[in-house]
Amino acid sequence: MKMSRRAKRMQRHHKRAKSGAAINLVSLMDIFTILVFFLLVNSSDVQNVPSTKEIKLPESTAEQRPKETLFIIVSETDMLVQGRPVASVKEVLDSTDNIIAPLQKELEYQASRSNTPAEEEARREITILGDKRIPYRLLKKIMITCNSVNYNNISLAVSKKGGPQG
Repeated sequence: MKMSRRAKRMQRHHKRAKSGAAINLVSLMDIFTILVFFLLVNSSDVQNVPSTKEIKLPESTAEQRPKETLFIIVSETDMLVQGRPVASVKEVLDSTDNIIAPLQKELEYQASRSNTPAEEEARREITILGDKRIPYRLLKKIMITCNSVNYNNISLAVSKKGGPQG
């Protein structure tokens, strides 16, 4: 039986409708590319200062942001380097030696892992996150130990103090 023009047109229309919808991926790729660039550009502003609830940093009005360096975290009970426990604060305070041997060993290990050139080894940087209640003699021992392993650029981390509003 011969099909009418209208039947042929309807048949063509139904064949097109069965093919399914197409997704335009070019626009989606553009959006994701812009998102990736945005995240890469803004990721440099993030400061990776480790935070622990048991440490209360001293307050300061310093404006300079911390650099990406090796971190020593000193709480009232423990001492950690990059999150790894090194020594107990009580043992260090009871010791008469000015150099903390376990800390020195860990710093030497961290220095051997870094890929710094020889001319920069004399200017190694380290940041101490010390609870504001730790005694000064403990801080002094930590700084002497850091200096013995050529970590001569020592920074102390502080919390930003809210200044007067004006």
